[in-house]
Amino acid sequence: MGTAVKKMSVVQLTVLTAVNMLGSGIVMLPSKLAQVGTISIFSWIVTALGSLALAYAFAKCGRFSRKAGGMGGYAEYAFGRSGNFMSNYTYGVSLLIANIAIAITAVGYSVVLFKTSLSPVATAIAAIALLWVTMFANFGGARITGRIGNITIWGVILPVVVLSIIGWFWFDFSTYRAAWNPHNMPFMEAVGASISITLWAFLGLESACANTDAVENPERNVPIAVLGGTLASAVIYIVSTNVIAGMIPNAELVSSTAPFGLAFATMFTPLVGNIVMGLMIVACIGSLLGWQFTIGQVFKSSADVGYFMKIFGKVTKTDTPVAGMLVLLACQTALSFMTISPDLSGQFDRLVNLAVVTNLVPYLMSMAALMTIQQAANVTPRQALLANIVAYIAAAYSYYALFSAGADAMMLGGIVTMLGWTLYGTVSRRFMKDGSPHPVGEKLPV
Repeated sequence: MGTAVKKMSVVQLTVLTAVNMLGSGIVMLPSKLAQVGTISIFSWIVTALGSLALAYAFAKCGRFSRKAGGMGGYAEYAFGRSGNFMSNYTYGVSLLIANIAIAITAVGYSVVLFKTSLSPVATAIAAIALLWVTMFANFGGARITGRIGNITIWGVILPVVVLSIIGWFWFDFSTYRAAWNPHNMPFMEAVGASISITLWAFLGLESACANTDAVENPERNVPIAVLGGTLASAVIYIVSTNVIAGMIPNAELVSSTAPFGLAFATMFTPLVGNIVMGLMIVACIGSLLGWQFTIGQVFKSSADVGYFMKIFGKVTKTDTPVAGMLVLLACQTALSFMTISPDLSGQFDRLVNLAVVTNLVPYLMSMAALMTIQQAANVTPRQALLANIVAYIAAAYSYYALFSAGADAMMLGGIVTMLGWTLYGTVSRRFMKDGSPHPVGEKLPV
C-alpha cells in the first residue's frame, strides 16, 4: 500500500490563501486612495464584505464543480460552452492588462529609488522592457519561475505587515483627519471612487479555492480557510493604507509613486526607505514573472480544448507555449502605448479600472452558475440556500464595482467583452458534429 499523502490543515490553508492575496496589488494603493482621502476607509469596508462574499461563493463552486478549468468550468454549468469560452477569454484579457499595471508599479518605484524622472513615453517603454524580460525568462519552463515568485513575494508582505504593526508609533490623528475628504466629494461618490482600486488588491481571490483536494475535510475547511485568508488580507490592507495616511500629509502621499518607501523613510531613514523600495521592486518583478507564465498557461489550456487559436497551444521541449506568449507580449506592448497618460499614476488608473472590469465578467458568470452547480451535485435546496444568497450578494457587489470603475473603463471593457463573442463565433464550428453541436462535456476536437 502507498503512503497516504499528508494534507494541509485549515490553518495552513488559511495562511496560504492570505499570502496568495497579499501580492503586488497593494504597492501603489496608499497613493491612489489618498486622491480620494481617508474617507476611502468605507470603500475598504464595502470591498472587504464583497470580497468575503465572492470568496465564500468561489469556495462552494470549487467544492461542488466537477468540470476542469476553474471559472470557465463553473460558467459552463449555466452558460454552456460559450460561457466557458467567455469566462476564460475575459479572465485572460484581465491578466494581460493587470500585468502591465504591475510593470508600471515597478517602474514607479524604480523612478523614486534611482532619483530620476521619465516622460510618459519613456515610462511606457520601461514597462514594456520589463514585460519582455519577464516573458522571455519564462521560456525555460515553470520550475524556476515558481521558486522565484515564492521568495520575492515576501518583499511586499514583510514591509506591509511590519508597517501595520509598528507604524502606529508615527501615526498622527490630525494628519489623518486633515486628509478625510480633501475634495469635499459627496459621501457615495467618494466611496465609489475607490472601489476599483480596493478590489484590485483582492483580484486573484478565486485562485485560493484551487487547493480543495490538498486539505483535510475540504467541505468544512476550504470555506473557513478562504474566508479567513480573505479577512486577514482585508485587515492588513486596511490597517497599512490607513496608518500611512496618518503618517504622511495627503498632498505628499498623492504625489508619491513609491508610498511604502516614503513611509519607511519617514519612520526610520532614507536608506531604510530605499531598501524597502528595492524589496518591492524585486517583489513586483517576481510577481510579474509568475503572472506572465500564468497568462500563457491560461491561453494554452483553452487552446488545448479548442476554445482559443491553435498557436496558443503549441509548446516547446520544456512544455512552454512560446509562440502564444509572443502573441500575448505583442498585445501587451500595444496596450502599453494605447494607455499612455501624462503621468504614471494616470496610466496605472486606466489599466487597473480596465483590468477590474474585465475580471468581473467571469466573477459574475461564476456567481450566476452556483445554483446550477449545487443542483448538479445533488445539494438539497435547503443546504444550498445560504451559498446561493451569498452569491447574489457577491454579484450585487460586482455590479456596483463595475459601475464605480467609470464610463471609460466600462466602454473599453464592454468592447473587449463583445469582441469575445466574435472570437467565439470563429471557433464554434469546432463544436459541431455531423451538423449538430457536441454534447456539453464531450471533449472537443483541437
